[in-house]
Formats: sequence, structure tokens, C-alpha cells
Amino acid sequence: MAFSTTLTNSCTLQSSLFCAQKSNPLSLKTSILPTQIGKNFVFQPLRHSKVFSPNRCVGKIEASLKWEKGYKNVEVFSKEHLAVSLAYDVAQLSNKFIKERGYFTVALSGGSLIKYLRKLVESPYAETIDWSKWHVFWVDERVVPKDHLESNYKLASDGFLSKVPIPPLNVYAIDDSLPPDGAADVYETTLRRLVTSNVISTSTNGLPKFDLMLLGMGPDGHVASLFPGHALLQEDQKWVTFLTDSPKPPSERITFTFPVINASSNVAMVVTGAGKSTAVYTALEDEKQTVMLPVEKVSPLEGELKWYLDKGAASKLFKE
Repeated sequence: MAFSTTLTNSCTLQSSLFCAQKSNPLSLKTSILPTQIGKNFVFQPLRHSKVFSPNRCVGKIEASLKWEKGYKNVEVFSKEHLAVSLAYDVAQLSNKFIKERGYFTVALSGGSLIKYLRKLVESPYAETIDWSKWHVFWVDERVVPKDHLESNYKLASDGFLSKVPIPPLNVYAIDDSLPPDGAADVYETTLRRLVTSNVISTSTNGLPKFDLMLLGMGPDGHVASLFPGHALLQEDQKWVTFLTDSPKPPSERITFTFPVINASSNVAMVVTGAGKSTAVYTALEDEKQTVMLPVEKVSPLEGELKWYLDKGAASKLFKE
């Protein structure tokens, strides 16, 4: 049965993002590739067999859909609108946690994720977010100098942190003068100190509970520096650990473990590019696989996971 929606191009942050009519609640037949007719974007039918929940409003989005499977909330955007949506959601969480507890703790990843935070340094967020209450951490980091091209700190500093007034003392980079094991130990000690002082919340099982963890995913399904088949996938005692044999250079890294990742209040999984579409499909749809990808182990115990996909990354979820 055909399913179609329309979206006007005058949507604002406060107005309705997506209006839809579902002819069958068990079937999704919609397109993420709109054709413009007059002032409306018309979505032509595609075939898919998932429940569709078009009940979210964020900014001026031309092509967006929300798909839910279990605990996973999955949204698909153009690259530009992904940045708009992510900025809106991050700003809302910032306001919420600062109001509730006086701090906003954010853990960043590297890779292409940082460029999708670019809307946060623009109006209205640059002027309205209380940046002085932000505390910024890294989910993983390469053990290289901070000015090294492979440094996640440098990537975040150049593309985001240098453009907003977060106090330098609230930015927790690793000690790059130490070897990987020492850098991991010192970083975990820092987390424990901030948990004790209540800057970082605590989960019911005593783990650091970040307000927001921003994750990317590699084409092989890795998250943070937790790679397929690596022994660290099973680490459940340490908060922060290290590796010297990363299959992706540089080889020396530190990383949060899955217990810490899954203790977060909110996890945003930002994945873009057709090169990652197979891993996205495997993680969300492939029920025949025999080995779990690392990304599939991301499952917040007391929080929420949202996937932010561009059309390329989501391309194998929807078939003509």
C-alpha cells in the first residue's frame, strides 16, 4: 500500500518538521529523496517493513525520516540537515542538564563527527548555550602530541572548541607525554576525581554517566577505539584502557570501555557516507550475522541511543 508525505519548505525550529499519514502501521513506504513540486517536497513510495514514527521537530529539514527498531532511534538526513538536527538536539540537552545539575558533560570522538558540530558555533547556539558549564572529554584518543594531525584533540580544537568559549580547564585532553598505559590510567583517575566531585554523574552501578556521548562508526563497525575481534571488546573492569595494536593507524591509543559508553545518559551515533552503509545495515537489519560488530554493543542501560545517518550511510536500509 502506498505511503506518501509532504513537507513545506517553511519549517522553523518551532514548527512541525514532518506531517505524515500512515495507511498501514506495520509498513513503511516512503522516500528519503524528495522531488520539489511548487512549495512542497513530495515523498514518493519506497518499500520497507518497519514502523514509522514521524513525530519529531527539528529545524528546516527537507528529507528526514525516523525509524524505530527496539531501543534504536534512527534518523536519516542530508548531510547539511544532519548538522542542523544534531546541533538542535545537543543544545536542548545542554540546556536540560545545566538547568538540572549545573554542568553538561560531553564526550567526543574523532573522525568526521566534529564537522557535524559546526552548526553549534553559529547563531543562535553560539550566543545562547552556556558554554561555561560544558565539560569536554574524549571517548578515545590517539597517543600522539596534541598538535599532531592524527590527534582527536587537534581535530576538535580546530573545528569546534576554538570557536566557542568553553573554559580551558573544562577541556580534558589526555597527557600525551605518557605512554599509552600511563595515559589511560591518568585519564581514568581524572574521571574518578570528577565523579567524586559530582561534575560527572554516576550510574546506578557506579560508573561515570556522561550527559552526552558523541560517537562515530568506522566502515568495519568499530566505535571509539574498540575494533572487531579485539580483546578490548570484552574489557569490563577498567573505565579507560589502552591498545598498542590498533588495526587503524596510529597504533597507540586510549579508549573508553563499553561499560562506560553504555552508562551514558544519551549516546548520539553519527554515521555518514555510503562506505559505511554495509556496517549500518548489518548493525540494524541483518539478523543472520554470526558475529556482532562493536557498534552493536552500544546499548545504554539507563539512557537513550539515537542514530543520525545521512542518505549514503542509510542507503542499504531502504530498497527501491
